[in-house]
Amino acid sequence: MPQIPEKIHELTVGQLSARSGAAPSALHFYETKGLISSRRTTGNQRRYSRDTLRRVAFVRAAQRVGIPLATIRDALAELPEGRTPNHDDWARLSQAWRSELDERIRQLGRLRDHLTDCIGCGCLSLETCVLSNPDDVFGERMSGSRLLAERRRAPK
Repeated sequence: MPQIPEKIHELTVGQLSARSGAAPSALHFYETKGLISSRRTTGNQRRYSRDTLRRVAFVRAAQRVGIPLATIRDALAELPEGRTPNHDDWARLSQAWRSELDERIRQLGRLRDHLTDCIGCGCLSLETCVLSNPDDVFGERMSGSRLLAERRRAPK
């Protein structure tokens, strides 16, 4: 990883990309989503403060565990004066996100278990299939392939 001299307080998009491992297009995307910010030079080039490296690391770590960008942006917006997240911030936010992640894990486990049932059954019956017909909402009206045919005929 290229080292940036201490006297350099601002980074180009290329330097930020090289140091953070995020593609320049990802950095531009993060900026449009309000996750990071830059200033423009007189030549209209982006310049990022050095602490943007930590913000990018924070965003990428949160993304890796499945936190949506909007949630990350909201968390960063809560920091005083737009400062860069520190260890304590990560600990607090990750604790808050833990229950959301636990619920997603439970949902994925249920999906995995039901998917195995469908692979073993092979029918994908709309009457009983928990993937095609969660909570058997279609079973109240009719079942099986008749429902599929009705859905195809329905005007759009």
